[in-house]
Amino acid sequence: MSKIKILIPIYNDWQSAFKLLEDIDLQVNDLKHEFSIIIVNDCSTEEKPSNDFNFNNLTSIKIINMKTNKGHARCNASGLRYIAEHEDYDYIIPMDGDGEDRPEEITLLINKINNYPDKVITANRVKRSEGSFFKLCYLLHKYLTFVFTGQSIKFGNFICLPKFAVNKMIKDKATWSSFSGAVAKLFKDRKSIPSIRGKRFFGPSKMSFINLLKHSLSIIAVFKMTLLIRSIFFLIAYLFLIASNLSWITLFPIIGVIIMMISVIILSQRESILEFENSLENINSIDQLK
Repeated sequence: MSKIKILIPIYNDWQSAFKLLEDIDLQVNDLKHEFSIIIVNDCSTEEKPSNDFNFNNLTSIKIINMKTNKGHARCNASGLRYIAEHEDYDYIIPMDGDGEDRPEEITLLINKINNYPDKVITANRVKRSEGSFFKLCYLLHKYLTFVFTGQSIKFGNFICLPKFAVNKMIKDKATWSSFSGAVAKLFKDRKSIPSIRGKRFFGPSKMSFINLLKHSLSIIAVFKMTLLIRSIFFLIAYLFLIASNLSWITLFPIIGVIIMMISVIILSQRESILEFENSLENINSIDQLK
C-alpha cells in the first residue's frame, strides 16, 4: 500500500476546497492506498468553514497557513518542499482547489502508477470546459510554447510524482517559477492519462488572458536558452527575407519577438533557488483537521 499525499493550493476559495475534499474522499474509497491531504493556504483573507467534516477515507488533513501570498506556482512549490522535508509519502498529486482538476481522474492516475510505479504521470488535457475565447487563447499558448521551446506541454499541475521526482524538483529553481515547465524540463520519459478540464465548483474561472500569457511565458522562461537560439535564427532568416521590403508593418514580427525575449528574460529572474530553499520560512502556522 502506497502513501499518497494530495497537495491542494488555495487562495480565498475554502468552499471549493472542502467540496473537493468531499469528492476526493468518495473517489478514493475503493483504491488500495493510503490518502492524505495537504492544503496550502496562500494567505487567504476568507474565513475557513467551521463545519464538522467527516472524511472517512482520508488518513489526515493538514492546512499550512502562509504568511504572505507568493502566487499559485510558488504555493505549489512550497507545498512540495514541505511534504518532501516533513511527511512520509510515496507519491504526491497536486490538484487545483476549485474543481477544475476532477477527483474522478485520481483513479486513472492510481491505475497508471500501479503499472508504472517509477514514472511521472501527467494528466494531459483532451477537453476543456471554458468558453470559446479562452479555448482559443489556450490553443495559442500551447503553440507559442511549442514553437519557441520545442516542448508540447498538454498538462498543468495535476500530476502524480513519485518520491524520486519530488526530490529532483525541490532541487531545481525552475519549480519555483513554473510547475509544469519544471516537470517538462526534468522528466522526458513521462506517462500520461487523458484528462478533461472540469468546471469550477463555484463561480467562473479566475484565469484571465493576461494571467494565461504570464503562465505561458513562465513556462517558456524555463527553456530560455532554447528560446533565445530559436529567436535569433528566426530574426536572421526573417530579416534576410524582408531586406528589400522593410517597413513598419514588416518590422512588427521582429518587435514582437524582441518584446517576448525581454519578457522571458525578466520572468526567468523568478527562478530563485535561494528563495525556494527558504520558502518554508513563509509558513505562519499549521492546522491539523484530521
